Amino acid sequence: MASIANPDIVPGSQAELLYQAQLRKERSFRMHVGISWGVLFLILVFLFSGQVIELGAFQYETIQLDTEFMSEKITFIAQGLGQTLLISVLSILLATVLALLAALGRLSKIPPIYAISTFYVSLIRGTPLYLQIFFFFLALPQLGIILSGIVAGVLALGLNYGAYMSETFRAGLSSVSKGQREAAMALGMTPGQTMRRVVLPQALRFAIPPMGNDFISMTKDSALVSATGFVHELMWRATKVGRAEFNNLEALIMAAMFYWTLTLILTYFQGKLEARLAKGDR
Repeated sequence: MASIANPDIVPGSQAELLYQAQLRKERSFRMHVGISWGVLFLILVFLFSGQVIELGAFQYETIQLDTEFMSEKITFIAQGLGQTLLISVLSILLATVLALLAALGRLSKIPPIYAISTFYVSLIRGTPLYLQIFFFFLALPQLGIILSGIVAGVLALGLNYGAYMSETFRAGLSSVSKGQREAAMALGMTPGQTMRRVVLPQALRFAIPPMGNDFISMTKDSALVSATGFVHELMWRATKVGRAEFNNLEALIMAAMFYWTLTLILTYFQGKLEARLAKGDR
């Protein structure tokens, strides 16, 4: 099969030969990584196969799983995928808005705005996410504010990740040079237009790859929302059937595989997005 040549390289040149050699090296590296992943996965499967290994006087028995229970309950656990993704998507949207506002506040020269943004970041980053989830779900009802499990979870995750992501947005906003701002002002743009048309597009391009990592982390941290007992996502369903039938190991392994699969899928798309953004830099 013919390889895809770089249009910037003259065919038959020394540069093309070096480029093709680099492509072969990269393909070989990816192939060996894939083989290594396959071997490690097979080892992991073997450790849970229930096989007995005998080498003379030495005997080792791998972990035996209740495959009948797993086949019966996998559908029930999988039904929590929708709730997990819903919580994650709503939370990352809220976190993005809060992070942008907090970043703008931390760059503001107005003392009250700067104080509010830094206070928010300090308070949220100084307390555990687990505590924040229970605060919205259990503490606010004492003030007459009753939130559902999903709303409490989304608020807690959004506020928490918004505080951490604000540093990414602040760095992105600061990365836009002062010269570009001055050039925009010289063209007659107002400060608001400069922010919308010049600063924000470049800052978001800088912030999008880290946001992908945050979304992947948030997908896993959404499991903490199950602690409220009223959000039937992956972790809640796994612990429910595991405790009810004393098959906690099997239930948690199935939940782990779902989270792992989600992480692999999201990481793949994140890599595609980063590659596309990198092309723009060239």
